[in-house]
This record gives sequence, C-alpha cells and structure tokens, in this order.
Amino acid sequence: MQTIQYELSQGIATLTFDEPGSPVNTMCRQWQDDLNEVTAQIINGKDAITGIVLASAKNTFFAGADLRAVMRLQPSDAPAAYAEVERMKHNFRALETLGKPVVSCLNGTALGGGWEVALVGHYRVALDDAKILFGLPEVTLGLMPGASGVTKMTRHLGLLAAQPYLMEGKTFGPREALELGLVHELAADAAELRAKALSWIAANPAAQHPWDAKDYKIPGGTPANSKIAAALSVAPAMLKKQTRGLYPAPEAILACMVEGALVDMETALRIESRYLARLMTGRNAKAMINTFFFNLNAIKSGQSRPKGIPRFKPKKVGIVGAGMMGAGIAYAQASNGITTVLKDVSQEKADTGKAWSEKTTQQRVDKGRMNSAEQTALLSRITGTDHMVDLTGCDLIIEAVFESRELKAQVTQEAEPLLTPGGFFASNTSTLPISGLATASARPEKFIGIHFFSPVDKMKLVEIIRGRQTDDETVARAFDYVQALGKIPIVVNDSRGFYTSRTFGTFVMEGAAMLGEGIPAAAIENAGIQAGMPVGPLAVLDETALSLSVHVLEQTRADFIAEGKTYTATPGELLVERMVKELKRSGRAAGGGFYDYPAEKGARKSLWPELKALFEKPQTVWDINELKDRLLYRQAVETARCLSEGVLGSVHDANIGSIFGIGFPAWTGGAMQFIYGMGVETFTTRCDILSITFGPGFLLTDAVKASIRQHQPVY
Repeated sequence: MQTIQYELSQGIATLTFDEPGSPVNTMCRQWQDDLNEVTAQIINGKDAITGIVLASAKNTFFAGADLRAVMRLQPSDAPAAYAEVERMKHNFRALETLGKPVVSCLNGTALGGGWEVALVGHYRVALDDAKILFGLPEVTLGLMPGASGVTKMTRHLGLLAAQPYLMEGKTFGPREALELGLVHELAADAAELRAKALSWIAANPAAQHPWDAKDYKIPGGTPANSKIAAALSVAPAMLKKQTRGLYPAPEAILACMVEGALVDMETALRIESRYLARLMTGRNAKAMINTFFFNLNAIKSGQSRPKGIPRFKPKKVGIVGAGMMGAGIAYAQASNGITTVLKDVSQEKADTGKAWSEKTTQQRVDKGRMNSAEQTALLSRITGTDHMVDLTGCDLIIEAVFESRELKAQVTQEAEPLLTPGGFFASNTSTLPISGLATASARPEKFIGIHFFSPVDKMKLVEIIRGRQTDDETVARAFDYVQALGKIPIVVNDSRGFYTSRTFGTFVMEGAAMLGEGIPAAAIENAGIQAGMPVGPLAVLDETALSLSVHVLEQTRADFIAEGKTYTATPGELLVERMVKELKRSGRAAGGGFYDYPAEKGARKSLWPELKALFEKPQTVWDINELKDRLLYRQAVETARCLSEGVLGSVHDANIGSIFGIGFPAWTGGAMQFIYGMGVETFTTRCDILSITFGPGFLLTDAVKASIRQHQPVY
C-alpha cells in the first residue's frame, strides 16, 4: 500500500495515513484502493486484533477529498462516482462493525472527508491545540459530506443541532468538539494521544457506535416528532429564501438529513451517496470548487505577487483623509497591530474618523467579542492629527480623499516626502487611472493604487492597481500589506475604472438601460435578485449615489476631450444623468433616487412612483430570464475584455475579484467561471444574440474569444 502504513503490534492494528509527495492526506484514488486492501487484511486477521488506531504521519490528520479528481467528473460519471463512494463507506462500516474498538488519534486538522475519516473511530482523541479545526465545510464548495458525514453528524447531534455544521459548514476546534461530544478526550502531545487511545481500547473491548445499539434514538427525535416536524415544515421555505434556489448543496443536505433519519443506517448511507453523486458531477460544485478552493488558494499563496522579493511587514502606515474610507482603513490596520496615523484638515475631523473605531470596538466589547484591554490597545494604535508632519517615518501613506485629481496631487506632493526611506505611496481611488495620478509623484515607480471597498471592515477584497511605472517591489509590498490586514488582494493593471469599478459599472448601467427601454423597475430589480446579485442594479445606484456616477461620466468626457477624442455615453449613463440633472434624484444620501426612503424608523424603502409614468412603456416586451442573462452576461463580457486587454492578469483574480468585489453570484464561481461553466461555445453564441438586440456591450471580438479559450483552466 502506498498511502496507508499498516502495523500490527501486541494486538493493536495501527493505520497511519501518509500520502507520498503530498503535504496532506486526501481521498485520492490510490488511498481508496489502499483502504480497500487494508480493510480486507484486518478482516482476515481480526482474531489477532484487539483494537484499531487511525493515525496520520502528516502535521494534519486528513484533508478530505481529491478535488482535482472531482473537477474532472462529468454528469455521465455519476454512477461510477456513486459506486466509489459506496465502496469507501462499505470499508468504513466494515471497520466500525468488526467488533473491535476503533480510535481516531487526531493530531491536527480534519476537515471535510478528513472529519468523516475521524468519525470512523468509536472514540476520538485530539490534541489540545486551538489552531486545529474540525468540521464539514463541503457546502461552501457546492458539495455535501457524502462519506457518512451527514448521516453520522445527524445521529450524533440530532436533526436541528446538526444543521449549522452541515448546511452552513460551521467548523469547530478541539475544545468545542469535546463539549459537543464529537471528541471524547484531549491530549497534550502525540505520545499522550496514543496512550489515551490504547487505554480506552483496553477498557472497551466490545465498542460500537451509538446508532448500532438496539436502544439508540436520534437526539431530539425523528421527523415524526411533532416539535421536529414543526421546525422542518418551514425549513425548505427559509432555505429557498436564503439561496434563491441557486445553490443545490444545502437543499440536498437538508433532504438527506430528513430522509436518512427515517430509515436504518445502511439505507441512510445509500441515500447520502446518491445525493453526493448528483452534486459532485454537477456544474455548481465545479464552479464553487474552482473558485473557492483553487482560485482562492492561488491568491493566498501569492501567485499574483511578484516573485523573489522579501516579505514586507508594515509597522507604521499613514492615511490622509479621515472620512468613511479613511476611518475604515485605520480600523483595519489597528485591528491587525499596525501603528496608524489618521490625518485630516482639522483635528475635529481626524478625531471623528478615530471615533468610528471607538464606536465599532465598543460594539464588539458589548457583544463579548473583545475585552476592554484589547479595545484600549487597538485605539492606542490610531493617532488622529491635522498636522501633515505627523506622517514622518511611515512605511506607507495612503490618500483617501475626494475623487479629485487636483486634491490628490496636492496630498501626494505634501505627504510623499515624509515617507521613511524605501517607503511607498498609494491612492485609494476607485476610478481615476493610477498612471495619471502618479504624475504628481516624485517617485512614480513607488506609487500604486490600493482600492478598498466600502464598508472596509466588512469587505474582504482589496484591488491593487499597478501603474505604468510602478515597480515589482511596490506591487509585492502592497500585496503583503493587504494580506497583513487579513484581506484578499487581487492585482490588476491600470485602466479607467480598473477591473472592479469598470465591471460593476456595466451591471448598474445595464439595469438603467433596461429602465430606459420601458421595462418596469420592479422587474429589473427582481431579475438582479433572482440571478444571484446581492441587490438589484437600481438599488445599488442609489446606495453609491447617482451623482457619483454622473461625476465619473463628466470626468470621462473631460479626459477624452483632453486626448482629442469624443466619449459616447451609454443609454444607461444618459438615463442616470437625466435622473440627477433634470429630475433632481441623486440617490439615497440626497433623499431619494430610483427609490424613496421614508424618514420613519424601520419603514422600508419603495420604488419612486414616478418611474412608472416617466419610463415604463406597456408595449415593451420583456422576459425575466433574458433580463437575468443581460445582467450577468454584460459583466462576464467586460471581465473577458479586461483579461484580453491585460487589465487582468489571471482568471483567479477575475473570479475572486468579481465575487468579493462586485457581488457577482457565488453560485457561478465568478465572472470567468460563469463562461467556462456554461461552455465557451454556448456563451459566445448567446453573446452574439444579445449583441444584435441590445448593443455592442455584449460584443465579443475575435481577440476576446481567443483570450477566453487561452485562459481556460485544465484539471
């Protein structure tokens, strides 16, 4: 056997998982074959065995399924996938029902299939280490725990208590596992781990799982119990409200839990296998595995970071502009141990910016998520000031002032000389090209864009923009700075709107264009929600301010004129401009835009009634599926254009950026994975049709089509 070391000594059969050439153990095909072989060996020699120990030679216990193998599956592979899962579970059950005590020695993290391997043991001993994680997060990848995880966790915890761990993928550490009864003992080190395992084996020669006992009852009761039945009767509707029917995994998990609780163990396991086979050969799982595992890990491991440059650890960072963005950045820095200078034009404004951190930390203290000493330490790292000289010695200075080239240039020239030797300067602009802003810098090679998203404390993504002269060291340092904040960096090249703002603009302006065509506003908003966007395009325009969109349009026109060109505004842009200039509707902050916002506390916003008379045309024919396509395809086309033009350097930056930055539906796996999941030919054909009817925004040039094919991932 290649992945499992088998040793029989003094009646103890030890199975040590050790996949060669891999930092972790996985359920690769070789491991499944080895499990089959070692199980047969144990059964044949069971008379000489008094107990079985499951252990790992890695730093972690077991990592789970071989996701690359899952990515290669097709719908036609479902029967074979079902058979493989059943074979694995047959071996699990053979070990569990052999009549010999089985102990899992958990020396490290066990997630997904790894936790299912751990659950084979009748008894589980874990190292007492807070860094260790256990759980079944498969749902976050469009999958479900199908190697007995759903069935066993339901029988361990009950139908209601198990739901967060199965349907939400909630993970837990060794101490929480002990409280839940999922781990039975904690050990200080590896030697104690094994000693406790051997001691329990000696004391429990005829061990079995609780559900294999004749008097076993599921905690809390089965679906036949009236209280459980009442809770389960509303669960599907609540789930549909949360997922909008776009995520099959949580629905499959819930169905599997309920159906499995009504039958015997063996039947429940078969039900589980069938649901898993359907999910793992479907499009949604591939999309989510591709992005939330492979793409996200590519970014975390620094694939977008220039190579060969020493890691940068920011110690002191200055922020110019203590408004909403600057205050949020200051809080993010101080939360991660970075000394922060928050500068504004007056001490009062600087103090107001710091007060945001005081309010936020107090909320955390009140909720028990932070103690007063931690709050005091965090706030001590932020110094509010109206003196530019206080920025002296900063490793990095970020300007977060209003979107004005002149103001940003002034701040750059005043603050940049105060950097420590080797320091660099960044702009938090969301739209203005970095190369243009860098003309105000004495060292444009040390000037970069670091685009945070609002609200900074909640948004995980940060877009790093390389200007034409920005050097590799500055890009690498910006990447390290973002990771030091615990956020996700993507790296893009300079252009108008960069990647996220440019693509986000196509979403909202396509929605505005639909309104101009006479389509009811409610239908447009519902199409966005049904497609999986967080909110509809008109609501987003209100939140970000229609006046800001008009400001960007005016700046774009001016820039084109300066270059001797003429900018042709899109139908959506012209409608938004009319809303602001003619109809005086500038967005939520100004009192109203596409929506009215009642002053009464708790009152819900509603679409502005005048939209119907001003824009709606009863003769306009529309289809909800076509509206959804337009909103998603328009963003995917723009993403593909960014990749073709070199604004984006990789598919992983595109997918992660689209989901975490602009809210592209997670069920698709991101804007580029949306294309690949659908099939390149199917996508391009649909774009051809949409471009004929709805304009050049959907047009794919030969260069863009070639770029899509060139970047298609292979597993």
